[in-house]
Amino acid sequence: MASKAASQLVYPTDRQASDRALVDTFVARHFGFPGTICLHRHALGWDLLRAPANVILAPLFLLTRLSALVLSLFRMRRAARWLVNRRLIFRTNVASAVAEALHRDLLSQRPPDTGQAARLIDDYVSVRSAVGEIVTTTLILILGFTIFHMATPGILSLAPAMTEHAARTTAIADFFLGQRLGGVWYGLFPVELPVWWVIATGVLLAMAGALITTFAGLIADPIQSLLGIHRRRLLRLLNRLDIASERASAPAPEHLIARSADLVDAALNLWRLLRP
Repeated sequence: MASKAASQLVYPTDRQASDRALVDTFVARHFGFPGTICLHRHALGWDLLRAPANVILAPLFLLTRLSALVLSLFRMRRAARWLVNRRLIFRTNVASAVAEALHRDLLSQRPPDTGQAARLIDDYVSVRSAVGEIVTTTLILILGFTIFHMATPGILSLAPAMTEHAARTTAIADFFLGQRLGGVWYGLFPVELPVWWVIATGVLLAMAGALITTFAGLIADPIQSLLGIHRRRLLRLLNRLDIASERASAPAPEHLIARSADLVDAALNLWRLLRP
């Protein structure tokens, strides 16, 4: 009995060591700087349209995941499974390349793919889109603090600030009494901004932000590899595949962080509009 129990204890340890070695090799091969460049070559094409669409659909995706979790907690598992199985985000070519690499290099020794496994893999690759949004938000914040000396957690905050800055700079340069007096004048009397100008600037910035999100992995992948984030995320995926639970899981923290930035951006703009 003791030898049998000992053999049962050794196997999980060996399996975990094997998983860690596979994951380390996978991360080094695909998420280091050379590997992520190869992955993002797949983004040159229809992904340039799919990625912006996914950014728009991301809040609805998070809402369905949160709703499925609540339904699962109330033991309404059939409704939770139905929500979880709705694919609301377009599968990008980069995501397909990541999923293919997972099957080929990491999951080949696992049991044959099932619907549950496919959903878990979809959830894993969808996190990359959320991380891309986080990178874009970080860059927008840095831009806002550096140029405009204000918090700009999203396009809603950045567009008016950038439009006002451009309009004020142009007005000062064209002031009939010179730029020095123009700076004084427009410091006392702000430049009036046409609504269409702000909207057009917002649309252009949104397009630029979507493009940055598409290729954000070029920055995010190597950083996450160095910090061990990719490793932990992949080990968690393998663990969830082994458990194969039917219960809906909580959305990844990356989705919550990305949507929190949207909420903060909307709240800041509402406060700026309502303040005296």
